[in-house]
Amino acid sequence: MRIYLGLLAALLTFGVQAESADPRVVKAQLQTYYFDAARRGDVEMLNTFIESGYSLNTQDEKGYTALILAAYHGQGTFVEHLLAAGADACVQDLRGNTALMGAIFKGELNIAQRLLATTCNPDQRNAAGQTAAMYAGLFKRVELLEALKAEGADLNVEDPLGNSASRLARGEIRTAAPR
Repeated sequence: MRIYLGLLAALLTFGVQAESADPRVVKAQLQTYYFDAARRGDVEMLNTFIESGYSLNTQDEKGYTALILAAYHGQGTFVEHLLAAGADACVQDLRGNTALMGAIFKGELNIAQRLLATTCNPDQRNAAGQTAAMYAGLFKRVELLEALKAEGADLNVEDPLGNSASRLARGEIRTAAPR
């Protein structure tokens, strides 16, 4: 209840009006504000959530966390604040993708480098069996391939189609499983 009241009071100071006293509605609104702040990089709003004890690893209906959204949208300062406050960089969305994978996909190299400094398994796979290194290979993020390798990533591990980060980096893309 303290978190709910603290966040509600803080949001009201930002000019946000609660549409209902129904806790479920307010919880949904808070979640919307939290994720919107991540997309925009609104660190002041993030600090309000942090100070109120809001769960930083809250996930939306697609499994996205604020960290995944901030990394994908290039909000480096927001990413740094989330990590410093204890957000878990290893959380996967419903497709198994991580904040690191999103940053690599979008070409947010500085954010990806920062996420590499977390304790996540460098060979963590998404639901398609792909790793962050495979994303780096596919999108020719060569400097990230070296950094991933330095963190222990296996550049030769394969997805179900037989793609590896090494093959993808060379432009050898398999679209069907090997026979």
